[in-house]
This record gives sequence, C-alpha cells and structure tokens, in this order.
Amino acid sequence: MKIGTVSISYSRKFNLGNYESLELGCSLWAQVEEEEDADGVVQFLYHQAKAAVKEAAMPVIKANEFQISKAKSQKKVTTDFGDMEDL
Repeated sequence: MKIGTVSISYSRKFNLGNYESLELGCSLWAQVEEEEDADGVVQFLYHQAKAAVKEAAMPVIKANEFQISKAKSQKKVTTDFGDMEDL
C-alpha cells in the first residue's frame, strides 16, 4: 500500500483552577515519498507536535499558581521548571 500523506494531532488540556482550563493543540502533515518509512515520519511528527505544545504551555504554566502548586505537590517538576518531561 502506498501512503502519500501522513498527519498527526496532539493536544493537552491544562486545569488552571477557578473552573478555567486551557487546551493547546498542534496538527502536522507531511508528504511521504515511496522510499521513506511512513511510521518513522509519523513518530517524528508526533515528537514535533508534542514539543510545540509543551513550548506553548510553559509560559502559561509558569504564570499559573494552580499549576505550580499542583506540580510541587506531585514532585514531578523542579522549582525552576527544568524538568517538564511529563507535559
């Protein structure tokens, strides 16, 4: 089977407290040539979309007290936000 185009969508919803939330998402598309590995392209697009959402979320999370206290209570994040791998 010949695959010509692949796409990936990635989104996350963040609870901002006070009955507010923020949903960020990214959709990416790529043309796949016959000699290319479509699964490899999908994996690449997924990691790119996830990184884009993470980058867009960081300023909001850093500025939001609810997310800061949530992160500290779960001890998944250092106080300088250096390790935000779980986004």
